[in-house]
Amino acid sequence: MRNKNMKAEMKSYIYKMVVAVCCTAILSSCTDLDEKLYDQVGVQNYYNTKNDVIRATFRPFEHAFWSIQSRHVLNELTADQLITPTRDGWWDDGGKWRRLHYHDWNVEDGGDAQTEWNGCFQGIMQCNYVIEDLNALTPSRFGFSEAEFNNLKAQCRVLRAWFYLRLLDGFRNVPLAVSYNDVSKNTETQVEPKVIFQLIENDLKECLPLLTEKTELGSGANLQGQWTKAGAAALLVRLYLNAKVYIDEDRYADCAQVAQDILDGKYGKYEVADRWDAAFDWNNDVCDEVIFGFPAAPGYSYWQYQGDTYWWTVPARARYYLNDSKCKAGDHNTKYAASPSYAPNGTKLSYELGMPVEHFRKYAGDERMKLYRNLGNSQREGMFLYGYLEYKDDNGATKRVQAPESPYDLYIRDAVGKFQDLAPNKWLVTTSSTLRDGDHNSGWHFAKYPFYTDNDAHQMESDYTEIRLPEIIYSLAECKLRAGDKTAAGKLLNKVRRRNYPAANLPTVLYQPDGAATLDMKEMLDEWGREFFAESRRRIDLIRFGKFTSGSWWDKTPDADDHTKIFPIMRPILNANPALVQNPGYNK
Repeated sequence: MRNKNMKAEMKSYIYKMVVAVCCTAILSSCTDLDEKLYDQVGVQNYYNTKNDVIRATFRPFEHAFWSIQSRHVLNELTADQLITPTRDGWWDDGGKWRRLHYHDWNVEDGGDAQTEWNGCFQGIMQCNYVIEDLNALTPSRFGFSEAEFNNLKAQCRVLRAWFYLRLLDGFRNVPLAVSYNDVSKNTETQVEPKVIFQLIENDLKECLPLLTEKTELGSGANLQGQWTKAGAAALLVRLYLNAKVYIDEDRYADCAQVAQDILDGKYGKYEVADRWDAAFDWNNDVCDEVIFGFPAAPGYSYWQYQGDTYWWTVPARARYYLNDSKCKAGDHNTKYAASPSYAPNGTKLSYELGMPVEHFRKYAGDERMKLYRNLGNSQREGMFLYGYLEYKDDNGATKRVQAPESPYDLYIRDAVGKFQDLAPNKWLVTTSSTLRDGDHNSGWHFAKYPFYTDNDAHQMESDYTEIRLPEIIYSLAECKLRAGDKTAAGKLLNKVRRRNYPAANLPTVLYQPDGAATLDMKEMLDEWGREFFAESRRRIDLIRFGKFTSGSWWDKTPDADDHTKIFPIMRPILNANPALVQNPGYNK
């Protein structure tokens, strides 16, 4: 049983303090580096107590948690696994979701790319403000030991590296902003990607020994919401794994070394959970698989339970099936679904990419393939929602979830088309299937984080898991595979995969040499997609494997060239700072 008081303390430690001193004015864009976060508050009259220092340190973390939404949209809806089709006239929105899917965005689109740019730079400048404030303070004045204070000082440097890693990933060419008080240290125009890469690398390496280490299994609740040694090391793994993409340098050996150090316990004690959903469940703060997460709770922040992340991954009237109609996050909607495996006439598609449900089906007995259900007492099973979704109404009668406006029972299919009330054993004659052709039956829905009922004491209590140990294992496995060590790669992946299947199935579903399944680079990418389905990373995995612009998937042909591997700098951002240079391939 987890320590509830400890979790409540951590919520208060990070978020209640943030609310008490939350910024009322943040940067409107990264280009206005002179704008003040406060009008009257300064170092000399703000930092009076130990709690003041703690509040200031973790203020940018709430903004960071909020900012995951734009990253999720950009990294999933531009890739091959998630889609937003039209549904009986819903979800067209001027074609914005189609443009993401088709890689047809432009500098006028604004939207999530602009939010991602602005949100990351706002976070960077908040971090810079705190970093410079803390450098001017004396720890003994506030009752900190040197080690405690160094840990606090390192928090925002690592968080700044996390923001910069996202900018490097999404835009590649960005300005350097390392100071709030001395803007001469910053640049108005972009620097070479390697400059940002080295800033991230240096900050993480310098901060790593200053951070706290998780020394015992089961102690994660004490550290949730803080960067630890393993958290900073995990960001290095992300950086090195994608170095070839970012700066055209092969750093797979460095990635493998840091990943191995994490697995060897050099930076703390972690282990893979015994079930796939433990890292997302209501008590995931004590899950030893979680390396870094943002604390969340209904009375505080819960940005993963928002429409742009995981709240709109189920049917619009899913509240009847889930019994969460009184939930503080509001009603559900159908923004996200799995890309289809079948044509409307029932013919299986033959794409190498996409078709995520079919990739799950490849290995029999996968626990994640079960229909999502709330089992009561803060337990769930399954990840997908499909077929008929039946529930009991107030009179005890069995009903089915219906479409939100048209009077037909949903029968959710692994296909996109206008099925309406077509019987489950019937298919459409037409083979036309595009993002414009959907209805509320189109595409399997999913629940990565649990949707517990209104009667459940732990409804929406899950923390947001940003980094978990399987990412480190999979990164090391990929490095081993790229180096030609297929045996070691397979064994690493099996450490995670074996929890997803019944023991009787393991001889056929595990990779060689532990089982009969064959591992190669195509299968490695597929396995990234299964384990990290809808976890805000699919785009960069496709890019790293050379598939993002050249590959084909449902309703998506190859791009004309590679310029869409990075996003454009949107028009309002260019207008705000004429010194910025548009990314290659986009209209200036």
